[in-house]
Amino acid sequence: MPKVLVTGSAGFIGFHLTKRLLNEGYEVLAIDNINDYYDPSLKIARLKVLGVSVDGDKIASENPKFAFRKLSLEDFENIIAEFKSFQPDYVVHLAAQAGVRYSLTNPRVYLQSNVDGFLSILEGCRAVQPTNFVFASSSSVYGLNKGYPFQENVHTDHPMSLYAAIKRANEMMAHSYAHLYGIPSTGLRFFTAYGPWGRPDMALFLFAKNILDGKPIQVFNNGNMLRDFTFIDDLVEGIYRVMLNVPTENPTFDHLNPTPEASSAPYRILNIGNNAPVNLMDFIKAIEQAVGKEAIIEFQPLQPGDVTKTYADASRLQNLTGYKPNTDIQTGVNAFVEWYREYYGA
Repeated sequence: MPKVLVTGSAGFIGFHLTKRLLNEGYEVLAIDNINDYYDPSLKIARLKVLGVSVDGDKIASENPKFAFRKLSLEDFENIIAEFKSFQPDYVVHLAAQAGVRYSLTNPRVYLQSNVDGFLSILEGCRAVQPTNFVFASSSSVYGLNKGYPFQENVHTDHPMSLYAAIKRANEMMAHSYAHLYGIPSTGLRFFTAYGPWGRPDMALFLFAKNILDGKPIQVFNNGNMLRDFTFIDDLVEGIYRVMLNVPTENPTFDHLNPTPEASSAPYRILNIGNNAPVNLMDFIKAIEQAVGKEAIIEFQPLQPGDVTKTYADASRLQNLTGYKPNTDIQTGVNAFVEWYREYYGA
């Protein structure tokens, strides 16, 4: 089986993708720094499910096809060394400093992890020339755009946060390496992933926890928000199919009228979302249904950097791979709450 290097395997999406790859029989090298942006014990627990124990700097793997390295993306020399040693056929880059609001108060952290770190991954790809390079972008790059559903061919020059601006910068950095060095590259604009083992700073986790604890939940913009919630199993299926669907050079690319999502280089941008936005208040009702308890709601104004609506046009991805999400909100929320209760004993 081919070899896959996955960054962010201790994170939410990276954990689920790594689990899928191991189940499919791939050999996987995982890289994550297990930082304390949120509770590291949750990240260590995810790795334990994958068969890796982490005790400080002591790391042991039960699976001969799975190796884990505790590394920061900015550790350029060691990142490159891991690429050269492992010689991956595929690279899926999911590690990044997360959180739109966190980027407003910790901008330098974002530059180090999401720009310097991204460059390390690109240089690793340059060194080994993988069959395909897939990386996480974000729906936040659409910024001030109001043309719904969002299509990849619209310009994304008006970000609403540093997080969004850097994700767009990543897309352009990847394009330059695809053009210069022929590295097949696909950027995936994720739309609000949710599900079991999710991040504690995400709405579903915060809402479920507080409802169970009988504490108020903060609902921004008075609940007038729409999100294209995408269940984690659907998201992973899409990533997996994209990994196996390698972009090629496009000799018919129109250099006089270029569009942002395509190129003459082996490069493309794809939305990966549910294509069915849900009102935030309906999402909360689904959580109440799963928990069996009503929420105490505190309405708050819109926060800086937040967008009021996300809505993916995922037709390009579906046409390329046949990928189409099929998990409804109530089923997905039920799965999260079941995991939460089991994990935390709630």
